[in-house]
This record gives sequence, C-alpha cells and structure tokens, in this order.
Amino acid sequence: MSDAREAELLKLLEAQQRRLQEQAEEIKLLRQKLDALARRVFGIKSEKLDENQLLLLLQMNKEADGPFEGKGSGPEAEQAEPPRPNKASSGKPRGRTPRLPEHLPVVEEVIEPEPVKASPEQWRRIGEEVSERLDYEPARFLRRRVVRPKYVRRGELDAVPVIALLPNSLLERSVVTPGLLAQIVVSKYCDHLPLYRQESIYWSRHQVWLPRQTMAEWVGLAAEWLKPIYRQIREEVLEGGYVQIDETPIRYLEPGHGKTKLGYLWTFGVPKEDVVFHWETSRAAACLENVLPVDFRGIAQCDGYVAYRSFAQSRGGDIVLAGCMAHVRRKFFEAQQQAPGVAGWVLRQMQLLYEIESKLRETRAGPNLRAAIRASQNRMIMERLHRALVRLKTSRRFLPRSLMGAAIDYALTQWPTLLVYLDDGRLEIDNNLIENAIRPTAVGKKNWLFIGEAAAGERSAIIYTIVENCRRRGIDPYAYLKDVFTRLPSMTNWQIKEITPKAWVSQKRTAVLQAAA
Repeated sequence: MSDAREAELLKLLEAQQRRLQEQAEEIKLLRQKLDALARRVFGIKSEKLDENQLLLLLQMNKEADGPFEGKGSGPEAEQAEPPRPNKASSGKPRGRTPRLPEHLPVVEEVIEPEPVKASPEQWRRIGEEVSERLDYEPARFLRRRVVRPKYVRRGELDAVPVIALLPNSLLERSVVTPGLLAQIVVSKYCDHLPLYRQESIYWSRHQVWLPRQTMAEWVGLAAEWLKPIYRQIREEVLEGGYVQIDETPIRYLEPGHGKTKLGYLWTFGVPKEDVVFHWETSRAAACLENVLPVDFRGIAQCDGYVAYRSFAQSRGGDIVLAGCMAHVRRKFFEAQQQAPGVAGWVLRQMQLLYEIESKLRETRAGPNLRAAIRASQNRMIMERLHRALVRLKTSRRFLPRSLMGAAIDYALTQWPTLLVYLDDGRLEIDNNLIENAIRPTAVGKKNWLFIGEAAAGERSAIIYTIVENCRRRGIDPYAYLKDVFTRLPSMTNWQIKEITPKAWVSQKRTAVLQAAA
C-alpha cells in the first residue's frame, strides 16, 4: 500500500472517529434533555431541596465536578456565609383544627323518645346528648317575582295611578339577575366549568333550560359591566412604578376556519397586591406597548424572554428590568443528573438567599430594612456565586448545549437583572407570585381547551382580573359579584373606586368593626 493511500485512509479514519464522538455527545445531550423532560412531566414538580438532598449532591463526584478545580479553591475555600435563620424557632405552632367549622349555620333536630311522646307529663328533662354531622344542601333556582301594586287616591277615580319605579337592572327585559349572573361567572372562571357543562347541570339537576348561547351573551354582559372596575384596578397597579409580569398561552378559535390560533394572557401585578390580566393575540415585544402604557416608568420584573429586553431598550431607559432567581434555579435543578456536585453547590447558595428572604417575610421587614439586609448578606452570596459561574464558563467543562452549560449561560446572561433586587427593598427575589396568579387559568384550559374567539379573550382577561383579586384578598367571589352586579346599574363612574375588591373588603371589615363596637 502506498504512503499516499495510507495517509488518505488515516485521514478518513480520524474523520469517522470525530463524527462518532460528535454523535456520542449529541446522544448524551439528547438523553439529558429527555430525562429532564420526563422528570418535568412525570416527576415531582416542587424544586424544594432539604439539607440532606443538598449534602448528597455535594458529596457525589465532589472532586470530579465541583465548581472549582484544585485544592483549596473549591466551595470549601469560600465558606463565609450569613447567619442562617433558626428554622426551629421560626415555625408557627399549629392548633387543633375544629372537627366542624364554627361559622356554619346550625339546623337543629330534636328526637324525643317514644315513651316521652306517649305521656310527656310523666317525664322531667335532666339533660341531653348532642351529636353533630356535616351536611350539604345543593344550590337551587327560584323565581324572583317583583310585585309593584298600583294605587289611586280615594275619591279621584280618573286620576293617574301611582306605582313604584322598577329597580335598575343589568339588562332590560332579561330574566337574568345579579345572583344568577354571578353564579355563571364563578362557575366558569373559578370552578372552571365550561358553559356547555353548566347547561347540562342546570337541566339535568334542576330542570332549568339555559342555552349556552344565552349564557355566553350574559358573560359578555358581565364583562362590560366589570370593565370600569378592571380599568380602576389597572390604574392602581401601574401607579406604583413596580410590577411583576409574565404571559401564558391560550388558544382561541379562528372564525370561519374551524381552527385554533395561539393567543396570550399577559399578566402583571404588584406582589401581595392586585393583579391584572391583558389579552393579546401575539407574544411579540410590540404587545408590551399595550400592556405597559407609554407613561409607565419604573421596574418590571420578568423572566429571560427576549421580548422584555427589546421592549425595555425601546423605552430608552424608562423601564428597568429585574430578573427572576426562580427561573435560574430551575435550570440548575434540571441539570442535577449531569453534574450533581456543581448543581448541589449552586443550589445551596441560592437556598441561602431564599432563607434570608424567608426570614425577612416572617419579621415583616419594610423596604428599607430589606435593602439593608440584602446589601450586607445577599450581595456577598451573589458575588461568590457569580465568581463560580464565571470560572465554570471559562473552564469549558460543560458543552454550551448541555443542561448545565445552558444553565450557566442563562444565569450569566441574566446576571445584571438579578442584581436589581438587592438595591430596592420593594422588589422580590423572583417572579413566583405573578406565576401563581396565572395558575387558575392553566386549570381552566384543561377543561374548556380554547376561547371561542379573539374578542372573547378580552372578556376573559377582565373577569379573570376580578376573580383573581377576590382570591388574593380572601373574598368569596360569588358574594362580591352579586353585590357589585346589584349596585353597578345605579352607580356613577366616580363611585367605581369604591367597589374594587380592595375597597370592597375594606368596607366590609370596617362595617364589622363598627358593629362589634
């Protein structure tokens, strides 16, 4: 065999070996992604790790895949940590839950012995035995008849009759009442019962026929009446200059084609305060112009979706983006199987950050104290974590497309936004509170699958805003909606701020305190 032929075969062999190595790496990456997807779909959803889990991760392949290489340069070399909260002392004692709720109305049934019934005059009562059980009576329909008597003055037979005015209603010449409308809205948007299921329930259990088309018109009527309250909530949320924002996809039916398209409910709100849903048929950065008005200036806390960065840049510095630590933590949580030691160490640093935040919430620290504690404790942890991530990135120990490589890249890309919360005590460490507000819509999607049309998305955004703010403030949405639907026809626009869920629950509490006094 000639030297040229031998060199050609060697070159071909090297090329095949490189190709096999690339394929092996690709198979390895695909298996990691497949494992991560399987854990996300079928595994435990919680990302919470206890101390034993973190210690186990740190011990697995500690020397092989720790964040740093070399003796004395690992995580053990940077052990300066803030004081850890005392979990034993911070736990709240849990009292014994009553067997039956005390606030429920009592229906008493007295059962007399048969001998006593026969001759009660021969018996004297000396005591009683009481047993309680929990009962339930299903909801019922009723015909609310409004009777308005007509009168004429005695002796004036030709005078005009006198009759009381009919109270203002939501819709003239309609059978719907505030109570029925509130029931339909709550069933659809709180209990996630589509209108066709409500139609079946009302007919099969109550023999009341309410066509879904009629109920759909009533839901649109409810959204129109609630729109001023929605606008008032939106105005109050934006005036503070700090919002958390996220979006969730919802399919809607395209008229005339019988197909569905993908729309989005953009959700923004203030932590532990009100939240607002906004409907758009796209996820583009241009949609944010309708979500956050041109006069909004302040901080928007969000995930790493590029549309937020493009939108903030288009505003010329009026909007500052704050990052979400939970999204960063989630990526390292998913990369545990690839590099247990690295993931364990990173997750431990993040756990320290969350322990400090938990302690601040327990003590109800104000913005100034939160900012001071974060400057003295959280910043040190963040700097240590950043140094580790930079060294991992420059060492090229993980392929960029691997789960750990992607987690490191995402964290470093988001790092400037992750530091914003350190200097502002109003801000939260993550975006979880706004994600929690979106969860009820995710439950609903599993039942009703899609929205009837694009215009129905706006109606859903209005009603979801109202019912979610009721949930956040511990308000029974049915009681609130029934009261509001009763009062709205007689109210002016200047009175709308008095019936937002925030104002409504405040008035109720004030009334209870005055009655008790």
